[in-house]
Amino acid sequence: MDQESRPGLIPFAIDLTFEEARRRAEVVAALGPDWDPMAALRDEEAAYALLYSGLDADQQRTYDTLVAAGVLPGGEPGRAAAH
Repeated sequence: MDQESRPGLIPFAIDLTFEEARRRAEVVAALGPDWDPMAALRDEEAAYALLYSGLDADQQRTYDTLVAAGVLPGGEPGRAAAH
């Protein structure tokens, strides 16, 4: 159906690519000039290491099983769960 066959409707379009770029720019601006992405990454790595430290043998087996199944990410850089 074209516009003439739907009287009263107003065409509406939004450029999602532009809006996503604008949103990302706003996020970076909100982080401020003191934000250090490398420090944030190091802190995230340290938190991840702490989260899975001190596991007993049974917990470690469960963790290893979940990593092997792709449910949890492994310890490699850029890790992400496979599923």
